[in-house]
Amino acid sequence: MQALALALHLARRDLKNRYLGSFSGGAWALVQPLVQLAVYAFVFGYLFKARVPGADAPGYVPFLVVAMWPWVAFSEAVTRATTAIQDNASLIGKVSLPRPALVLAPVLASFALHGAGFVALLLVLAAAGTGVHLSGLLLALPALLLLFALALGISLLLSAMQVFVRDIAPALPQILMLWMFISPVFYARDILPEEYRSWMDFNPYSVFVEYFRFALLGMPPPGARGVVVGVAAVLLAVVTGYAAFRRLERHFEDFL
Repeated sequence: MQALALALHLARRDLKNRYLGSFSGGAWALVQPLVQLAVYAFVFGYLFKARVPGADAPGYVPFLVVAMWPWVAFSEAVTRATTAIQDNASLIGKVSLPRPALVLAPVLASFALHGAGFVALLLVLAAAGTGVHLSGLLLALPALLLLFALALGISLLLSAMQVFVRDIAPALPQILMLWMFISPVFYARDILPEEYRSWMDFNPYSVFVEYFRFALLGMPPPGARGVVVGVAAVLLAVVTGYAAFRRLERHFEDFL
């Protein structure tokens, strides 16, 4: 409970300091993904004429929103949390505190910020008659919690490794971008050659994409194998990340 209370305090401070002195305040957290979404929607939906398979398929913008916005929360959480121990080097060894809370805080802040933006955008899309089912938000909540756990597990592992291998943080944005493009964020797996479609089941984020589209857009649900792989990936990330963090934290002071 002490770790959670500290993480919540640090998350609130992070959100406050992140936009302190900004004219737009926290609104920039909504504007930035919106601009990114507009660019992707223009490039893929207008220039490349991307279409969603199926006669009763939703428009391309809601199709993209329900997959990309959770990704923004996930990728920002991992990126910011990876340097959490390094960024708080002045506290390590000087103050007795639960160190995993330093990693949990940016993950909480990112999901809280972009989660609120996600709900706001879904409300706008539903009001515009784009086919978004707001009743599916309750169905989507378990997937969001699992995605949060996946981000936390990966962040615990990477933040501990970042103390010893400083090349991780600079390389991470490129790795996450590659992961986004090989996930069915901008496309449905149905457009892939049939022999490659089943490989999507082994990409953990694919099950989240397809589940969000199932819950919020009424599209087909992910297959059983994809769900098993996705849940297994979350459990593996949390267990491995926490174990590695606990094993390596005793050496943090020597390398910070």
